[in-house]
Amino acid sequence: MLTTTQVPTGEEIVRRVAQLAPVLRGKAASAEEERRLPEESIEALADAGVFRMRVPRRYGGYECDTRTLLEVATELGKADGSHSWTASVYWIPTWMACLFPDEVQDEVFATPDVRICGTLSPSAMAAPVDGGVVVNGKWGFISGALHSHWQEVIAILAGDDHEPYPIMALVPISDLTIVDDWHTSGLKATGSVSTVAEDLFVPKERVLPLPAVLEGKHASKTNAGSPAYRARLLPVASASSVGTALGLAMGAKEEFLQRLPGRKITYTSYENQNEAPLTHLQVADAAMKIDEAEFHAQRLTGVVDEKGAEGAPWTVEERVKARADMGAVCRLAKEAVDVLATASGGSSIYQDVRIQRINRDIQAINLHALMHPDTNAELYGRVLCNLEPNTAYL
Repeated sequence: MLTTTQVPTGEEIVRRVAQLAPVLRGKAASAEEERRLPEESIEALADAGVFRMRVPRRYGGYECDTRTLLEVATELGKADGSHSWTASVYWIPTWMACLFPDEVQDEVFATPDVRICGTLSPSAMAAPVDGGVVVNGKWGFISGALHSHWQEVIAILAGDDHEPYPIMALVPISDLTIVDDWHTSGLKATGSVSTVAEDLFVPKERVLPLPAVLEGKHASKTNAGSPAYRARLLPVASASSVGTALGLAMGAKEEFLQRLPGRKITYTSYENQNEAPLTHLQVADAAMKIDEAEFHAQRLTGVVDEKGAEGAPWTVEERVKARADMGAVCRLAKEAVDVLATASGGSSIYQDVRIQRINRDIQAINLHALMHPDTNAELYGRVLCNLEPNTAYL
């Protein structure tokens, strides 16, 4: 077991990441071509402490709150969406690993700067056997799998003595087959490939029932009293994810204003785009949408951290509101980027102009099943109308 005598402040981690921004931005184009983050990026993020942010302190981690995750992901997102998204995805399964029995954590966190990828989609089947389960199936959209040590998987456990139900398990990534099928329009450098399990035995200590996890019940005795690990899974996942979208919108604003001086509006009398009232309206509109997105992101992380600190229970409405806040961040960030991309002119479609990549990345985020603004808004409205939620993912 590792220990640490000094945990950096959130401000220090944000400062380290901000210093990396020029390097990460410079690697974005080549990373897209390779469809994965370069090893140099992984090493730089590790050196900055990004992979330790959700690791327990007893293993040398930082146990950061979600507000710090938001600030770090925002800085990363301003530099490049794929770097930010991959870091954010690692944070969620890493947090989930902290729900397993302590002896399982001893094994997982024995690797310095361990990286854990994962999913919440139950696209595999499991069968009970002596000492554990055997899993067969395939999982898609596994961001960061190419640089991971472990994967958190979800499968449906079928048995003669109970109704089928989903389980959550931890497996070494080396036990899975990677399918290189990540050919996409957005978030291209995340390496979100598919993974496959074939007759994979998982010992029972590395298996948890997903319904219990979703209800805030877990098997770790040591982490039970830590504010970082006693919040609900879906609010935690929501709060861990929104920084990328916010950072992309902020990055789009920075990019637009940087390109603005000297640009004209072709086929008009405006020799300087920054003199056109239309441009003023567009920039103001985008800036206000970014401010609104930041409000929802900060409210979300504030509630998650406050409830974790107090050990307070979550109402159903609070849980769906967390998802609604996440959806609002995605929607508003996308709207802001769309305004700025539209105002960037025909020259912005060239690959060396960063806003086209930002535009594709924010589109991809808004299509994510758990982050889709319409899905989350409908869920929130449904509960506000005194109907039961139509999902267990709360």
